[in-house]
Order: sequence, then C-alpha cells, then structure tokens
Amino acid sequence: MAIDSEAIRDHSGEGTALERIFNRQVGNFVHLFLSVLAVLVMAAACISLFEIVRFDFPKLWATGNEYQTLHVILQSILLLAIAGELALLLLFHRTSAAVEVAMFVIARRMVNTDATAVDLLMGSAALAILLVVRFYFLPGKPK
Repeated sequence: MAIDSEAIRDHSGEGTALERIFNRQVGNFVHLFLSVLAVLVMAAACISLFEIVRFDFPKLWATGNEYQTLHVILQSILLLAIAGELALLLLFHRTSAAVEVAMFVIARRMVNTDATAVDLLMGSAALAILLVVRFYFLPGKPK
C-alpha cells in the first residue's frame, strides 16, 4: 500500500535519507487513514441505504402525506450520493469528485422543503456553473 505519487518522486532528491523515509512513511499513513475513512463512510452509506429501503419506502403507501415522505426519501438518497462521492474523493483526490460532491450538496439543499425561490435560483445558477466547470475546465473525459 505504498504511495507512488509524483510529488514524492519529484522531491526524492531533497533532504536527507532520514527525511525522505519519514516523508514516505507519513504519506503511507495518511493514505491508509483516508482509505479507512472512505471504507467507514461507505459502510455507513450501505447501512443507511438498507434503512431507507426498509423503513422510508413503505411510508409512501402507508401515510396520507406522500409528498413530504418523498422529500425525505430524496434528501436521504442525495445524502447517500454525497457519502459515495466523498469516499471517492478521500481515495482518489480527483478534482471532478470534489465538484460532484458540491453538486450533490447543492441539489440536496434545493430539495429541502423550506427552500425559498431565491435559494432555488441561486442553487440552479451554482449547479449550472459547476456543470460548465466539470465538462469544460476539468482535465479528462467527462463520464
């Protein structure tokens, strides 16, 4: 589970041998720590997904206020999407994952029942800007 990043290789000639070994070990520890965090986030997301399917979906047919229940389910699903993208961000440190996390956070805020018209307008503009950034300014082919 060693890190072979460009930064470590580019700076491999800097400092003493002890400093290079220390930097590599700290880098490996940070990578391991972020990987454990990503696994914990995904485990929590899987447990939450099971709970949403088990408890929230039946409320759509059981209660008289399906609209409010649908809002709760959409917010929960968007929260799961945020957790998944955050796990990807912790593991791979991609700029596109950071932009997608921001997009899901904005979308979740817009689904909230107490969102005003100004919130919806600002959220729509922010989502449009993030889409433009993701498709035109980030390196790599968009998926």
